[in-house]
Amino acid sequence: MALFGKKEEEKTCGCQCQGNCHKDKADQHLDDAEHTFKILGSGCKKCNTLEENVIRACESMGKRVNIEHVTDFSQIAAYGVMSTPGLVLDEDVVSTGKVLSEEDIKAIIIENC
Repeated sequence: MALFGKKEEEKTCGCQCQGNCHKDKADQHLDDAEHTFKILGSGCKKCNTLEENVIRACESMGKRVNIEHVTDFSQIAAYGVMSTPGLVLDEDVVSTGKVLSEEDIKAIIIENC
């Protein structure tokens, strides 16, 4: 829209990367995925590390999962998360406020799946 000389801006991921982070990994939806993980947070280093740990844990267990990022703080608050990063597995909050290790994530997968 060219109202008042302002062009329509492309939506980015919400962090300061200008939309360049995680284009290969995040928000890819697999039709045959077993589960969905959501990373709740602003897209900071801790969020990215948590995502990498989720990917490694799932790959080592042979799990096919969808990984999504939620950067809108009203949506994050709707999950009841007040400390980020948060991790949601199939719409259940499984962790808040810390970066889980690959081993911790494996334990969560075993416990919840």
